[in-house]
Parts: sequence; structure tokens; C-alpha cells
Amino acid sequence: MKKLNIKKEGILLKKTDYSFENEGVLNPAVIKDNKIIHLFYRAVAKGNFSSIGYCQLSGPLHIKKRKDVPVLIPEYDYEKQGVEDPRLVKIDNLFYLTYTAYDGINALGALATSTDLKKWKKIGIISPKITFEEFKLFSEDKTNLHEKYIRYNQFQISHQTDKNNVYLWSKNLVFFPRRINGNLYFLHRIRPDIQMVAGIKNLEALTPDFWKDYFLHFNDHIVLSPVYAHEISYIGSGCPPVETSEGWLIIYHGVYDSIDGYVYTACAAMLDLEDPKKEIARLPYPLFQPEKKWELKGEVNNVCFPTGTLVENDTLYIYYGAADQRIAVVSVQLSELIKELQHYSSL
Repeated sequence: MKKLNIKKEGILLKKTDYSFENEGVLNPAVIKDNKIIHLFYRAVAKGNFSSIGYCQLSGPLHIKKRKDVPVLIPEYDYEKQGVEDPRLVKIDNLFYLTYTAYDGINALGALATSTDLKKWKKIGIISPKITFEEFKLFSEDKTNLHEKYIRYNQFQISHQTDKNNVYLWSKNLVFFPRRINGNLYFLHRIRPDIQMVAGIKNLEALTPDFWKDYFLHFNDHIVLSPVYAHEISYIGSGCPPVETSEGWLIIYHGVYDSIDGYVYTACAAMLDLEDPKKEIARLPYPLFQPEKKWELKGEVNNVCFPTGTLVENDTLYIYYGAADQRIAVVSVQLSELIKELQHYSSL
């Protein structure tokens, strides 16, 4: 079987001496609108304080202009330590920029919206605020609830003294780029799996009662779980889903443990177009993984963390954080990737 031709295009963006991004730039959101390619990226300052920087591209691989100040900064207590890891889609003529809001203890999915990619309205945290004890209570009758949920999430809060204000981390919040049968869908990640909120009319549907029911039926909302060796520790949603004629292409990250610590790889799967909770294919090997020096060494070694895509003709460009310090790009022929995925169909 022909091996996929993944081309590592190299580093697109590096940190600068500006104080808001002098520790690293990583994990970008990418969107093309009115023939202009916009890139919003996580910028890290000393002390691990994150904001969102911006640049405009001329073509998929070249920087046209870059702002020397952040375009989104922490403003509220829930994000006082950082706004991290943006993803971006356009639905109903409104831009949805999701990011991880970090307050120094909790890391939760938040949303900002815009009509012009310039002025942003912060909606706030939209992922669930649920404590570890509530999660265990709601889920304790589920005999097949993975023991790793307990292990990963218990470890996260074990060093906190005030358990009442410590929530399960729910990161990697990524919207599908259009409504499906009139409804909004989004992915999020409570380790070790990727979960999905499926079929809500609007964000007002995300009430405390909604989330209570969600966790009482938690297994029903797990859409992807670790299967193969390169993703066996945990996985997380990556780029916004790419719509193809064969299904929703999902580029996500998979993590495995090694003698050098965790290794983050880029992975690919396909979900059903009309029923995205149904996995229809998955590559049994990494789409790409840390190999180049800029992926192997950085703020966090051995990381390829995909967060944005761009399709130009039949070329899929994947934008990713490399070793948590710089932004790089790979390219692959989209039709070849879809054909390769079809070899591993789960239908």
C-alpha cells in the first residue's frame, strides 16, 4: 500500500522579543475569509502567561504582516493566567473563536465571537464546570467508564487545597464549521478521550441541567478513544473538522508515553457527515510525529500539536505547535489522505 506523502514545510512563525511572545508561539487557528488567510496563535510571555497574537498570510506558507501586540488578552478571573490554544470557524456569518481559559488552576473551554475578526465579544466559559467528585458521582454506575478518567483527573486536582473550586479540565473545544441538520456540534476533551456535544440549537441550551444529563450518560458522548500505540495514553481534539464528500475529516493529537516522557503525534480519523458521533475510519499510524529538531526540542519536547487547517485545491495544509515553542506546517494531498483512510474503514 502506498505510503502517504506528508511534506513537512517547516517553521512558519517563531517567537520574538516582544514581551507578550518572548517565550513561545504555538497552536494556531487558521481561517481563509474573503481570500485573506488569517492566523491567530497562542503567544506566551514569561511566567507562562498566554494571549492571542495575529498575523496575515500571503499564501499558505508566507507571513504578510504580523501584529506587534496581542489581539486577545486575559480580562476576567476565569482566564487570568492565559487565553490559550485558539481554534476558529465561521458559522452563520459569525466567527467562533474557542480557546482554553486558564486561571492558574482550572483549564476550561471558552468562546469569543466576532463579525469581522477585529472586534471580539467574549461569551465566557461554555464547557462544563464540574468537580471531580460530581463527575465520579454522576458516572459511578457506568461499569465501562475507563479507569484512566479517574487516574488522570484525580492526579490533576490532588495538589489543590480548595477542592470546591477545582473543576475537571475540559480543553480542546472545537466547533464543527457549520450547523448539521440545523444544530451546533462541538468537540471537547476530558482526558483520555474526545467527547462531543451534539445537536444543540444554540448556546443557551448549555444549562446546568443539560450538563447534569450529559454526565449521567457520559459514555454516550465519547466519540473517539485511544486505540493504537501512538495515541494510547490520551487523545484530544485538534483542528476544526474538515468537510469532505466522504465524511468529516478529524485531525487530532494522540499521546503516548516514552522513556523521554509524553510524545504528541498528529492523527487522522473520519466521522459520518450526518451523524458525526459515528466514527467511520481511522489511521492506525500517526499522520505525522516529532522528527525534526524543531519538533523534538523546545519548551516541551516531542510535540506536534495540530490546531488549524487550510485547503487549497487538493492540498491540505495542517498548522501545528512544534515543541510548544514555534509554529510549523505540513502538507498532504487531501484526496490521498481520504483514500488512505478508506482502507481503514470501520463500517
